[in-house]
Amino acid sequence: MHAYEARIKWLNSIDIKDGQFVLYWMQASHRTVNNLALEYAISKANSLNKPVVAFFGLKKDFTDANLRHYNFMFEGLSEVEESLKDFGIKLVVWDKSPEIGAAELSKNSCFAVVDKGYLRLQKQWYTYAATQMRCPLVQIEDNVVVPVAEASLKEEYSAATIRPKIEKKQQTFPVIYRSIKPNRQSLDLKVDSLSLKNLDQILSNIESAKFDRLAKTFTGGTSIAIKRLERFIKDQLPNYKEQRNDPSAFGTSDMSPYLHFGQISPLQIFQYVTMASAPISQKEAFLEELIIRRELAINYVNYNNSYDSFSGLPNWAKTTLVAHQNDPRDYIYDLEILENGQTHDIYWNAAQNEMRLTGKMHGYMRMYWGKKIIEWTKTPHDAFRIALYLNNKYELDGRDPNGYAGVAWCFGKHDRPWGNRPIFGMVRYMNSAGLQRKFDIDSYVEKIKRL
Repeated sequence: MHAYEARIKWLNSIDIKDGQFVLYWMQASHRTVNNLALEYAISKANSLNKPVVAFFGLKKDFTDANLRHYNFMFEGLSEVEESLKDFGIKLVVWDKSPEIGAAELSKNSCFAVVDKGYLRLQKQWYTYAATQMRCPLVQIEDNVVVPVAEASLKEEYSAATIRPKIEKKQQTFPVIYRSIKPNRQSLDLKVDSLSLKNLDQILSNIESAKFDRLAKTFTGGTSIAIKRLERFIKDQLPNYKEQRNDPSAFGTSDMSPYLHFGQISPLQIFQYVTMASAPISQKEAFLEELIIRRELAINYVNYNNSYDSFSGLPNWAKTTLVAHQNDPRDYIYDLEILENGQTHDIYWNAAQNEMRLTGKMHGYMRMYWGKKIIEWTKTPHDAFRIALYLNNKYELDGRDPNGYAGVAWCFGKHDRPWGNRPIFGMVRYMNSAGLQRKFDIDSYVEKIKRL
């Protein structure tokens, strides 16, 4: 028996209470396609001859979230609502924190299912709900290829240490999605809900959504994510290994915003890429990013409670950066200059402007961008705080394990000590000469200017 099958057998043995419906608390997986948590909730409801009610709780003050994030999220949720109607499932959206709403709805439910996120706040929600709910609450982990605790029970040092663990477990979790529908529908259930038809009105009531512009190049939703994925597989995947790190090329998948909001499953991406006709070496290069690197980032936030602060970095990195914090700097910039992309470095400014305008920065440029913030701020503590603030504010996939790990990598996380140098100590250094040597970086600058 596979591990996945064993867990389902155990879940089916859980005792339940009487109630009107099975509750699916949609928190991290904003999709109906390839959603294991929803699938299990429907299966459980059918076995009990109950309808399914889906719930989403709107937290208006989610850390660093603003207009672009809420808009992108609600574009996806609007599509989810229509898709759930086809299943005969009512989506209840409440203007209250998710854990509070889920606990309140559980009063009338016989069983509850929630998907899984890994950030500190999400874990607090789950803990609160589990202690307050009046029915069993089961969590289904479906936003990774290998469940995080199955891959490792501790914080891993690097990709090299987690890779063999994931590869060993990967075949243990073959998942085949079933397109099942509830036997009973819940659309007529009398439960108040926010209307997603008037997105402008919802956004106008979110204070933090008033202070930023929309991201120009991304629209939320599973259908858009799948179209982007199919285009990537056709046009970019055949040359992914050679072009992924080139900012002047269009070589990346742009899946990270959709993965962040759970609008597409990593398992679905894995299946699409595995079946593609691209060379094996190209597929392997992409799957390294999708599975190993992404799940290393999830391992980091899951096991390191200080993932969003300087204190969460490796001891060697903190020690060497602090030892060099009084080294002279040629330039020191405050937050306003950095945020507006007004430094002396045209490459850095282009990267910052790409993020501000589009909601996403090329991955290689994000490494360069973070390294330069270390070089241009008074202390490494200031640098970490500013880098994380800008990343979370402007990236659509900010406030995400990949984002936290990406910023931390610039400060030495998941890396090794290098040769000692001013300001950086033994933390890896990057400069503009490297960009000029490796890429047609000026064409990248021109591309961003055209935005």
